[in-house]
Amino acid sequence: MATDDELAGLREEYAATGLTEADAGDDPVALFGRWLDEVVGSGMHEPNAMALATVDAGGDPAVRIVLLKGFDARGAVFYTNGDSAKGHDLAAHPRASLAMLWHPLQRQVRITGRVEPVAASESDAYFASRPHGSQVGAAASPQSQVVADRDELDRRYAEVEAAHPDDVPRPPHWGGYRVALEVVEFWHGRQGRMHDRLRFTASGDTWTRERLAP
Repeated sequence: MATDDELAGLREEYAATGLTEADAGDDPVALFGRWLDEVVGSGMHEPNAMALATVDAGGDPAVRIVLLKGFDARGAVFYTNGDSAKGHDLAAHPRASLAMLWHPLQRQVRITGRVEPVAASESDAYFASRPHGSQVGAAASPQSQVVADRDELDRRYAEVEAAHPDDVPRPPHWGGYRVALEVVEFWHGRQGRMHDRLRFTASGDTWTRERLAP
């Protein structure tokens, strides 16, 4: 295990160029689209991975990694089991924060907003597009619940696979969530830790852009 001194010494100098207001423009949706295209084009592993932070009914925070599966002016979409811990959190407090770190490009995006389920038709379409094994797993796993052992999971998987050798129907508790774009912050590394941070805040159909100190 690394010592505290070794951990404290881990650092990297960032680029001299960053994110100017002129480069960012006035539309965070368009800027996010450009950045996402660039990170996908870079070949980075799972460029759509993002941290999802929620708060449960008792006020305790939780964070985990999910995958971005849709993005437009309405918000950022991910899919999960609604009976999972994150599903219960969102039922109690339908707000969330997302963070996407693209370290090779020295960029990060944070999104905060209210959360709503996507339309059932959207969830159906996405579930149907998943590989068969992923469909089976989604239907078989009692996500976030305690299970006796690995054998129980394997048994559940085998039962669903036997019952649905072709397409698996989407479980009613499984679907998508959309995080509205209320606040979107773009971060770009700069030298001397003087990073660029541009925050966009929604007000109706308009955006206010502000620069934050690093």
